[in-house]
Amino acid sequence: MNISGKTAFVTGGASGLGAATARLLAHAGANVVILDRDGEKAAQVAGSLSGLSIAVDVSSAQSAEQAVAEAIAGAGTPSILVNCAGIGTAGRIVGRDGPMDLDAFSRVINVNLVGSFNMMRLCAHAMSLAEPDENGQRGVIISTASVAAYEGQIGQAAYAASKGGIVSLTLPAAREFARFGIRVLAIAPGLFLTPLLEGLSQETREGLAAATPNPPRLGRPDEFAALVRSMVENDYLNGEVVRLDGALRMQAK
Repeated sequence: MNISGKTAFVTGGASGLGAATARLLAHAGANVVILDRDGEKAAQVAGSLSGLSIAVDVSSAQSAEQAVAEAIAGAGTPSILVNCAGIGTAGRIVGRDGPMDLDAFSRVINVNLVGSFNMMRLCAHAMSLAEPDENGQRGVIISTASVAAYEGQIGQAAYAASKGGIVSLTLPAAREFARFGIRVLAIAPGLFLTPLLEGLSQETREGLAAATPNPPRLGRPDEFAALVRSMVENDYLNGEVVRLDGALRMQAK
């Protein structure tokens, strides 16, 4: 799919992987809508890209429905959806203080997995009603999984479960949406230099980087964005989860 002239929705687009993706898509000629719970930061990123920003809670049906309707009214039907919104709360299932609080587990699942599904269902519906391009394609949906979906570490039960759900969602969604000409993909990043890791000490970041075989460093958000672009532009790539991790395989802890 040719990115130029298309409308792209990016959740979690106010920072990190989402912001880098929004910038690359905008530079490739897309009309970008930044959807993020932080409306102020979303507006700043969107303003720098001459795009639209909308505050949203992706885990809420009402908030997402309102945001998608507003985005379509302001920017048109999306041809591209990139789900980058997510949280990464850590905690053991059974810790020193007893069992994990169920609300803490549910919150991670609701934001990361339910939120991605929420935006997928709404945008896929909108895409299905649009006119196809010259190749019969109507849209591309890319969600963000994680290597934790495959090698979740101790303390990552909620996060790994949420990302594993995204992995498992990708193929059945791709199969279902095939009749509409909508492709569904996911990226499973390894250790990336995002705001979450930027808050760690330099020594800690270097230790994490050393765990990556090649190149032995943290991933850059622009590298994630470059893969998003490749996925959008390659019509034959569908139903796949691509690891972007420098051959990293996470240990138990």
